[in-house]
This record gives sequence, structure tokens and C-alpha cells, in this order.
Amino acid sequence: MKFSVIKQRSIWWTMSAVIILAGIVSMAISWTRPDIRAPLRPSLDFIGGTRLQFELDCTKPENCKPIDLAAVREVLDAQGLAGSSIQVIGKEQRGLSLRTKTLDVEQRTKLQTALNDKIGAFSPKSTQIDTVGPTLGKQLFTSGLLAIFLSFAGITIYLTFRFQLDYAFFAFVALFHDVFITVGIFSILGLVQGVEVDSLFVVAILTIIGFSVNDTVVIYDRVREVIKLNPGQSIDQIVDDAVMQTLGRSINTTMTTLLTLSSIFLFGGETLKYFALALIVGFIAGAYSSIFIASTLLAWWRSRTGHSIAVHAEGINSSEEV
Repeated sequence: MKFSVIKQRSIWWTMSAVIILAGIVSMAISWTRPDIRAPLRPSLDFIGGTRLQFELDCTKPENCKPIDLAAVREVLDAQGLAGSSIQVIGKEQRGLSLRTKTLDVEQRTKLQTALNDKIGAFSPKSTQIDTVGPTLGKQLFTSGLLAIFLSFAGITIYLTFRFQLDYAFFAFVALFHDVFITVGIFSILGLVQGVEVDSLFVVAILTIIGFSVNDTVVIYDRVREVIKLNPGQSIDQIVDDAVMQTLGRSINTTMTTLLTLSSIFLFGGETLKYFALALIVGFIAGAYSSIFIASTLLAWWRSRTGHSIAVHAEGINSSEEV
């Protein structure tokens, strides 16, 4: 297979720009929504509060019916919980997920009793109640942001010493590309499907960053090898050759990883479902950015500035123009 990533680079850049722009618009809308007030729909992990999940008991035939959202809101208003998040779950809309301010045992029992009387009896086996204090939620959020920032800083420093500053900069751009696409898609899912992000989402972002930069380093390393072998070639041809030589490795690595993640997404249960989905989106974006974004931006920059693409450590005269 032979094709030029450089000739179609405007297509790759446009595709990425459209997806990122859609994500930014979604994040702006989410920020203005009174039930979200954040770029992404935050879970209990980050904001604190109580989450209650119920499912109607279908062993009683007259009780097995879709849940009426208006009736749920009426109960919450009566309990002084008007600003709570309400989501009907399950294919047949017989499950209910509520996120409220922090409730003590007495308040939770009172709410559950009121819902039972208004909607119907819930199955004890399907009832789940989680409570996270607001202080712990803020600590988790701060720690997650700090971990992401430190990973970006460490990777940038490593790439600057490993290659050159422009290599590191465009690898950094590719990392931002992957994170923005993943965050943007989850922002859209938060608006459309009510998908929340939790502490596992931060873990997914850190994993995506590591995977993406690994693929980019492989391609950049091959660029340097091609420079050694063909120091007189144009930068566009060098990048095309380097990408083609690593394309099979990138596709195979990504596909084998996606097979495992798809299994987790389909069969891993609710706890790991969206963690796996975040990794699937991020790994696809990471493979894409390494091949079509980081490499083409490097070639564009070198052609535009006229700088030598040789690195002193490679034993090539840095005054040679490619």
C-alpha cells in the first residue's frame, strides 16, 4: 500500500478541526446547562453528593411499567430536592438514577419511601446508594488535573531532549488533539445520553496520553533514520517514507488493543463500560494523530521555515538543507 499523508494533509487537519469544534460547542452548551454547569457531566466522584439507583420490581406484573419522569420530579420537589439530576435507565425505562445533594440515612429512607408510594415498589437487589462528600470530590478533581498536567510536562521535557524542540512541540499538539477529541465526544455523550465522567475517566486520559506519544515517538524516530539514509530528500518525502514504514506497526498495535477494549466495553459491566469507551476513542484518535497530524505538522513547519531537519547527534551536518 502506498499513499502520501502529506498531499492530503488539509483533509486530515479539517477532519480533526471539525470534530474538535463540535466538542468545544458541546462543552460550551454543557457549561450553560443548570444541571451540569461544567464542560463535561461530572459524576459523584468530582462534585460529591448522593447517587441512588433503583429498578422497578417486575415480579409484580402491575408494577412493571415505564417510569414517569414527571412523577419523579414531583416527589423530589416535595422532598426539597428540586435541583437534582434525574435519569431513566434501561431499555424498557424501568430503572431510575438520581443524583442529589448529600443525604443522610433518614433522608434517603424518606425519599425511597415516597418514590415507592408514587411510582411503585423497587427491587431490593437492584437498589444502589453511593455517597461522596464534596471535599473528597474536590480533592479527586484537583489530583486528576495535576496528574494530567505533570504527564504533559514530563513528556514535553523528554521529547525535547530525545529529539528537538519542534518535534516535541508537534507531539504535544498531537497529545492535545487526542485529549480534546476524547473530552469533546464525552461532552456530546453527556448532553445526549447523560454519560458522566468519573475518576476512571482521568485514568483513561493518562493512558491515552501515554499510548499516543509512544506511537508518535516511533514515527519520529523513523523520520530521523530516513534522514540519515537520504539526507538530500525533501522533508515531505522523508515524512511520507517514515509513515509508510511504520504504518503496519501502528495499525496492528491499535487493532489488537481495540479488540481487548471492545470486549471490556461489551462485557465488562457498567463500571468499566465508559472507561473502555474513553480508551477506544482516545486510542483511535492517538493512532490517527500520530500518523496524520504530528507527522504532517512537522513536515509543514520544516518546509515553511527552511530549517535543516538533521539532528547534530545523528552525525549529519546541521547546515544541510533538505
